[in-house]
Amino acid sequence: MTDLLFVLLLAGLGPVLLAEALLARYELLAYAARWRTPATQLPAGMPYARGAEPGRPPDAYLVYLDGIGKRRFRDTRDGGRLVQAVIDGAPELRVLGQVLPYSPLADPLADRRVWTWLRHRIGLLLFLHNVMQIFIAADRRYRPLYNRAVGSQIAGQLRLAGYEPGSGIPVVLLGYSGGAQLALGAVEGLWTRLRAPLWVIMLGGFHNGANDLTHAEHIDRLTSDADWIERAGARVFPQRWRPVRWSGWNRAVRDGKVDVHGLDPATHVGPLSYISPDAQLPDGRTHLARTAATVIDIVRARRAVSRALE
Repeated sequence: MTDLLFVLLLAGLGPVLLAEALLARYELLAYAARWRTPATQLPAGMPYARGAEPGRPPDAYLVYLDGIGKRRFRDTRDGGRLVQAVIDGAPELRVLGQVLPYSPLADPLADRRVWTWLRHRIGLLLFLHNVMQIFIAADRRYRPLYNRAVGSQIAGQLRLAGYEPGSGIPVVLLGYSGGAQLALGAVEGLWTRLRAPLWVIMLGGFHNGANDLTHAEHIDRLTSDADWIERAGARVFPQRWRPVRWSGWNRAVRDGKVDVHGLDPATHVGPLSYISPDAQLPDGRTHLARTAATVIDIVRARRAVSRALE
């Protein structure tokens, strides 16, 4: 009976997964063929960045690339708590949380008419759509184009937020879960467009390790022994395996660019997740507070070193 249910489940999901794969590829091809122009305007009243005032240069620009729950400009897995905690704890940063890394056209999934209808009937499709985008971004056939699309979107949003190419102000890419794949993929495109010092922080990062990280000055990996999803990425993708010494990820590790920070006992998702506002540590802090403080500490430490070298 259990085997029969499993077969029925696969039979039901198979066509859905196929449709999602085709839809995800269509959006990338629409971007490549210039059938549609990527959106640049944000909803009325939404700033391009928050935090440090535009009147003075911030210590750094931080771009948050959310996990696969990202569906619209405003909406994030935790309701924006992590972004707000970073802004509250580090007023010297300018923070962008609106980037849509799962849409090459920067088109909010939840605002599309057909998805609005489906969301109330088959909510799983929203999740599957972004999952498929991650695997397309990791596919060697589509990866360069997808990286270019996401890098272009981030660069455009940074310029609109006041970033001046060649200014020397660091850009921090904070990628949560699948957002790490897109952050790492955007590095080369951002370097080409902005000539900015680029730092990457991965929170429970799920990525394939294939992207060229030559122009990433440093990568910080925030992880936990209880995060099986993050560990799965290291096992699923051959470019993450140690014997594959020529992969972008393994070259970065070998060059000493990668530091690991343990956030035990946090999990990837759920009530004990990295961004839980309720789960508490022995010192009384919540998981969310510790994660935000770790991100801020990393950025400040990197900024202090870069200033000392100027």
